[in-house]
Amino acid sequence: MARPTRPAPRHPAAKSQGKPAAPRRVAKAPPAEPQLILFNKPFDVLTQFSDGEGRATLKDFIPLPGIYPAGRLDRDSEGLLLLTNDGQLQARIADPKHKLAKTYWVQVEGEPTAEQLQRLRDGVELNDGPTLPAEARQLAEPRLWARNPPVRFRKSVPTAWLELVIREGRNRQVRRMTAAVGLPTLRLVRVRIGPWSLDDLGLGEWKAVPAQLD
Repeated sequence: MARPTRPAPRHPAAKSQGKPAAPRRVAKAPPAEPQLILFNKPFDVLTQFSDGEGRATLKDFIPLPGIYPAGRLDRDSEGLLLLTNDGQLQARIADPKHKLAKTYWVQVEGEPTAEQLQRLRDGVELNDGPTLPAEARQLAEPRLWARNPPVRFRKSVPTAWLELVIREGRNRQVRRMTAAVGLPTLRLVRVRIGPWSLDDLGLGEWKAVPAQLD
């Protein structure tokens, strides 16, 4: 009696003769809501979230993931820093071509003259070219938090406060501008960027505001 024949085993690499399987659809996560954070940066804090040398960073103050500084503020400067998770908003704030006004209160060594203030208004020649015209005026000493460590003064030299408004973003620009007219900067505090200001935001504090720029 003949044995019944069995179908040959199917090779695992053989293609199915049926309809191809439909591709799996992977659900996309909804885009993150735009965020804009105002932060009052203390002296000696880096405007980044990590540092291999153990220095203070934004991570020590802001426990929010996925946000990045829109522009910079030097380690030895204080005051308003903006952070966002929106790349387009970040570019509009940080890119110098948008000429967003930035207001600084600057403690300088020396008593400014009318001529020195006018030079700041007209634009100062720096080693990387002349600056754009700025707004400059002398201020009464503003009410600010105590800096840690305190500013070092020379007892024989008076100091004064200026308000300086610029629309550029060069490296250490304000310090270089005041030095160029003979008024070295002792303390630098940014109080406003475009429509956003420190107001009553305490040192080391942050708050969320609507993520838009009209």
